[in-house]
Amino acid sequence: MVRMSRTASQQYGDECAGILMKPQICVIDGRGGGLGGRLVTGLNLQLGKVCDIIGLGTNTVAAEVMKAAGATRVEVGIEAIVAVVPSAEVILGTLNLVLPGAMLGEITPELVAAVLSSKAKKVLLPVNRAHMEIVGTEDHSLEVLITRSLSRVRRFVSLSR
Repeated sequence: MVRMSRTASQQYGDECAGILMKPQICVIDGRGGGLGGRLVTGLNLQLGKVCDIIGLGTNTVAAEVMKAAGATRVEVGIEAIVAVVPSAEVILGTLNLVLPGAMLGEITPELVAAVLSSKAKKVLLPVNRAHMEIVGTEDHSLEVLITRSLSRVRRFVSLSR
């Protein structure tokens, strides 16, 4: 179960005591941002305003696509991603997020370390072009993978209430 209820005082200090914060779901994408945009759209449809959906783009194009899809806020670049993921409750993206050098080099060792060291629940779609075969995964269309990943995130959010 993912711990979702966090007060503002836990994140920002005692001056914000008593304010309950929304769970933060970070969607990380790069290149053209198409998958990130689809994930953000799906999260908005399934969860509404229950969560803050943060679009984290490895580049400006990906961030803009996620913003247009309805992300609560977006950040761009590896430094921004590394700064944001420690406070996330859920990280959503592809398996590439744990493969340094993936996405034509957009996934850096620093980004991988930040994702893996975050206490967030990681929901990773087994989509990659790094010539890796993950034993135990079945071949599914991207649409099926998106639907399943959104279902997992929705379950994590509902378990925490």
